[in-house]
Amino acid sequence: MDLQRLFLFLIFSFSLVLVWDGWQRYQNPERYVQPEESASVRDLSVPQASITKKPSASQAEASSISAQEVKAAVGKMIRIKTDIVEAGISTQGGDINYLALLEHPDGEDKTKPVILFQHGDGTHNYVAQTGLLGPDMPNHNSMFDAEHDSYELSEGEEQLQIRLKPLGEGPLKVAKVITFHKSSYLVDVKYELENTSDQAISTSSYFQLIRDSESPEGTSSFLPTYTGAAVYTEQEKFQKVDYSSMEDSSADYPKQADDGWIGMLQHYFVTAWLPKENTPREYFTRKLDGDMYAVGVVQEEQVVEPGQKAVISSRLYAGPAQNRLDDIAPGLGLTVDYGWLTIVATPLFWLMTLLHEWVGNWGVAIILLTCIIKLFFFPLSAASYRSMAKMRVVAPKLEKIKKQYGDDREQLNRAMMDLYKTEKINPLGGCLPILIQIPVFIALYWSILASVEMRYAPFVGWITDLSAADPYYILPVVMGLSMVVQMRLNPKPTDPIQAKVMQIMPIAFSVMFFFFPAGLVLYSIVNNLLSIAQQWHITRAAEAAEKISAATRR
Repeated sequence: MDLQRLFLFLIFSFSLVLVWDGWQRYQNPERYVQPEESASVRDLSVPQASITKKPSASQAEASSISAQEVKAAVGKMIRIKTDIVEAGISTQGGDINYLALLEHPDGEDKTKPVILFQHGDGTHNYVAQTGLLGPDMPNHNSMFDAEHDSYELSEGEEQLQIRLKPLGEGPLKVAKVITFHKSSYLVDVKYELENTSDQAISTSSYFQLIRDSESPEGTSSFLPTYTGAAVYTEQEKFQKVDYSSMEDSSADYPKQADDGWIGMLQHYFVTAWLPKENTPREYFTRKLDGDMYAVGVVQEEQVVEPGQKAVISSRLYAGPAQNRLDDIAPGLGLTVDYGWLTIVATPLFWLMTLLHEWVGNWGVAIILLTCIIKLFFFPLSAASYRSMAKMRVVAPKLEKIKKQYGDDREQLNRAMMDLYKTEKINPLGGCLPILIQIPVFIALYWSILASVEMRYAPFVGWITDLSAADPYYILPVVMGLSMVVQMRLNPKPTDPIQAKVMQIMPIAFSVMFFFFPAGLVLYSIVNNLLSIAQQWHITRAAEAAEKISAATRR
């Protein structure tokens, strides 16, 4: 296989890798729907779980709720507003049924916020539910009452607390307290318990997320991303649990642990229940009736002695997926889905973030990052271009050899290898650097696609979102033109079929890049321009050296 064929093979393989890498994922971005309270996701039983202070038989069966009871009750919405979120809490269950992220525009309408949680008939359903396990304990189907119908974080306040009390009280007095914090996507949820009886009362708590699997409008089929559940424990680390594995109960993840979290992922955003560390808990995932899926955690049994009080709590994160989420909980930063090249993508995005803090523009940061990457690979690139330059110089000799031996492939290959040896040319020297740089390209691709910081990040002029495709296809066309220039610097293929393929390649790549994020296309353009400058300089130097050598031989 000569250099040109190998080069074409590498390009083709690279294209297949990109396509394969993209189609391993699933996408389900957000959409904006005004909250409308209904009973559409209330046909759910309390989660089945078995954890106590020492794991024992299930106690959830005793508190299962029939579908008729579920359908009977419909609550009203309590509205909450902080500086960065608007939320809705239903008086049925005291659950968060609506959550808008005010600082993150909707994917289809920038004038509206992203709606993460929503609930209603005929809409995308996604809610956060909690409850207590045991006879006569309030759960996500119980009715609650609050002091006010709306709450708003006032200037100077650091948190907003909503106290809910179940209608009707037994020997165990319960108050559900939900706390929102200023400039934070963390929500504290706790149950305050007081035993007024003369006997000890025990209960467990569950915290779950309910979501359908329907892809909202605007879902990209060309650049799909993962949507589904995830579990993190210190023992097994980060694990995805997709909907199909929930449906057939084939999901393999730690069911019981003393650490970690469980959540739901979608492009750019994550919700996760974060129990206290070093406390026994049981994780669960399951398929519900219809197109609904549940993931959650059951915390250890709490025993409240007569006349005593106790608190059961957990935290909920519902917001953008960002690398710094590890500061909130171990492993939560892994929800930024960089795919199988996370080990490369993470430091790349870290460096890009530092550059952005310096220049204040993500497009400029990408350009500077490209220059740094190019500088890092300079020795390899230089070796590649020297090999190509030498191949360009000896091209006339190769043409003579091909004419001399014609269809005798064995003699032709032997003569070509002798020529490479004589001229000190490594025919693979121009290909190895390309192979090494492919993982960097793919890692950067997912860094741009997966990072919420890139969402709606402007560059210049018509490029108002580096995470989306160029609306006018200007950048892909420029990228294609740069490929044309770069290929003309390469040795000209002697095979007419190869020559035609090389001519088609820039067009094919330009069309493929029509659908790529503008930030990635910008990287490719800058990389090509730097490569052209480097290759032109090295090629001219090689040709000059060959002229001097030829003159000397005369």
